[in-house]
Amino acid sequence: MTIVYFLNGPNANLYGLDRSGTYGRESFASIRQRCEDYAASLNLRLEFRQSNHEGVLVDWIQEAREKAAGLIINAAGLTYTSVAILDALLAFEGPVIEAHMSNIWKREPFRHHSYVSRAATGVVAGLGALGYELALTAIARLIAEQPAQ
Repeated sequence: MTIVYFLNGPNANLYGLDRSGTYGRESFASIRQRCEDYAASLNLRLEFRQSNHEGVLVDWIQEAREKAAGLIINAAGLTYTSVAILDALLAFEGPVIEAHMSNIWKREPFRHHSYVSRAATGVVAGLGALGYELALTAIARLIAEQPAQ
């Protein structure tokens, strides 16, 4: 089974608890379960992880270089600040999908620039948890379309 890493950055574990509703009402645990179930239907083995620590995310991206055919990342607040995450993603040879629950271009101006986008094959944003499923669909197709090695 093809392995895909789905990495989530700071505060993603609080989805569903945000009073503003920016990230929807669905809990992180529920989103994780939806993604794991959907990935299985796509014949993907999902490594779905979350950390509030930049270095941990960099470590996981580096780990994915050896283990994963594709990578999806919602770097959350680190999207706008982390050159370290960008550098790690640039060293990953498979497809990378950048995912965001909210539409980052409809939010504060500082969110309009993403370091992650420089390394991403594509971006899914503004569709809540549905966007996570669409990111899985995209990564499955991108992996399937890669030339055999």
